[in-house]
Amino acid sequence: MEGEEGKQHPHLVLAHKLFLLRHQDVPDIEKVRLKEEVLASLVADDMALLYESLSVELGWEMDHGILATMRSKIDEELKKLDERIADAEENLGESEVREAHLAKSLCYIRISDKERALEQLKVTEGKTVAVGQKMDLVFYTLQLGFFYMDFDLISKSIDKAKSLFEEGGDWERKNRLKVYEGLYCLSTRNFKKAASLFLDSISTFTTYELFPYDTFIFYTVLTSIISLDRVSLKQKVVDAPEVLAVIGKIPYLSEFLNSLYECQYKSFFSAFAGLTERIKLDRYLQPHFRYYMREVRAVVYSQFLESYKSITMEAMAKEFGVTVDFIDVELSRFIAAGKLHCKIDKVAGVLETNRPDAKNALYQATIKQGDFLLNRIQKLSRVIDL
Repeated sequence: MEGEEGKQHPHLVLAHKLFLLRHQDVPDIEKVRLKEEVLASLVADDMALLYESLSVELGWEMDHGILATMRSKIDEELKKLDERIADAEENLGESEVREAHLAKSLCYIRISDKERALEQLKVTEGKTVAVGQKMDLVFYTLQLGFFYMDFDLISKSIDKAKSLFEEGGDWERKNRLKVYEGLYCLSTRNFKKAASLFLDSISTFTTYELFPYDTFIFYTVLTSIISLDRVSLKQKVVDAPEVLAVIGKIPYLSEFLNSLYECQYKSFFSAFAGLTERIKLDRYLQPHFRYYMREVRAVVYSQFLESYKSITMEAMAKEFGVTVDFIDVELSRFIAAGKLHCKIDKVAGVLETNRPDAKNALYQATIKQGDFLLNRIQKLSRVIDL
């Protein structure tokens, strides 16, 4: 599943197009174009199995002539690869045998035969000695995992890669793995860890097979906003030269980031509204769209309220460019969920903040744990007395 240097892997481009084809918000006229592009990709790479399953899932009229041609080409290619493996085992050395098995693995990956690809990758691994080459096989497996969004496969492959690095491995592959793990964390709603991994890779990014660099910056900014405190956000994101070089190319992202830091809340919500379409049409972010919307709003409201002991709801609504009723409903939900530390005086139309005292909270937690420990000791003493 090798992509050209500096380009996103064609299979992951295809995966995004398939995601858009299934998305209800994509216009029908756009889906007509996407279908043509998807069919062209399926035929070009002889993806017979995927062609069959998509025809059933999406209600396409299956062209049995095209399907027969793809199967014939696959059989012919596999026959040649088996001959190459046999010849290498009889007449050539261990490296040639490995290369022949790797070629068969890549063939199965290209035609999108997941189960056989995984089996053949295991066979190839058995013929592989160098840690770096074993790591490359893990990256092929990870790409397969992201194509199918198989999180169990991705998780196991990341753990395997980390254990391989204990035996050795170069920095370039270690940095690539951080981006793969970051994308896995992003896809499984662990935004804080994703932000940390992306920020660690921001100056060493070479993982173009997963996504372009501007998409990487997009993910980095989005995860950092809900994961970092204001000072860290300024140091690691707002002023980062790598971010500054790219952020202007992504619509609304610069305004989204800078208006939050500069407390320009009307501009922030305007930019956020502009970004929602891209978030909804991203195959990794879309399942977490509602969650991300809530987290961002919690961050913004919390930042705003930090500056005040109390403030009228009318003043806050004006600052955000919304109605008083909207602010009332919004804050009520976040207060009930424990996301905001304030209370609403509905009669006076005032918000009063009640920031938790960190020392007092620690004291209360210690007392609670101490009571729990004493109860356990008392229960144990009764058992011992018996």
